[in-house]
Amino acid sequence: MARVTVEDCVLKVPNRFELVLLAAQRAREITSGAPLSVDRDDDKNPVVALREIADETVGLDHLKNSVVRGMQKHVEIDEPEETHEVELDTTLFGVAAPSVLIEAEDVEAEDVEAEDVEAEDVEAEDVEAEDVEAEDVEAEDLEEEDAEEAVAEEAVAEEAAVEEERLDEAEEISEDMLDVEEDVDLADGPSRDLPGDFDEEL
Repeated sequence: MARVTVEDCVLKVPNRFELVLLAAQRAREITSGAPLSVDRDDDKNPVVALREIADETVGLDHLKNSVVRGMQKHVEIDEPEETHEVELDTTLFGVAAPSVLIEAEDVEAEDVEAEDVEAEDVEAEDVEAEDVEAEDVEAEDLEEEDAEEAVAEEAVAEEAAVEEERLDEAEEISEDMLDVEEDVDLADGPSRDLPGDFDEEL
C-alpha cells in the first residue's frame, strides 16, 4: 500500500527526494513518541508518516525545519540581548541627574580600576615567578649538561688509558716474539723428507 501512499504524497510534495527526507523525519518523530494524527491500521512508522503527509495532518514547514536542524553541525543558540540603560541628557530636559547615581557610578569606576590594578599586579607577579622558575630550570639544565659532559670526558679519558695499556701490552708481546725468532734458527733443525718431493720425480 506504500506505493499508493507515495503517489498521493507526490501531489503534496512534488520532489520525491524531499518527500523521502520529510517522511523519514516524521517517522523518526513517531518512533521517538510523537502523537499520531491518523490511525495506525497495523502500518509501520514510514507508511504512517507518508499517510500523514498525504492527508496534510502534519505541517510540512515544521518537518522541513526539523530536517534542517537535524543536519546542522553547528547549532546557533539564541542568547538574550543585553539591555542597555538609557542615559538621559540633562541639558535636553533641563532636569539634573540624581547625584546619588553619579556618585555610585564613580565608586563603581574606582572599584573597577582598583580591581584592574590588582589584577595587573597579580599578573606581573605571576610573570616574574614564571621567569624565575624558567631561569632556575635553565640553570639546572646547564648544570646537568655540564655534569653529563664531565662524565663523558671521564669516560673518554678512561677509554684512552685502557687503549694505551693495550698498545703497550701489544708492543711488549711483539718485542718478545721478535726476540724468540732471533734466538731460533730454522736451518738448524732436522730436515724432514716429505713423501712426494718434487726433486725425486725428476
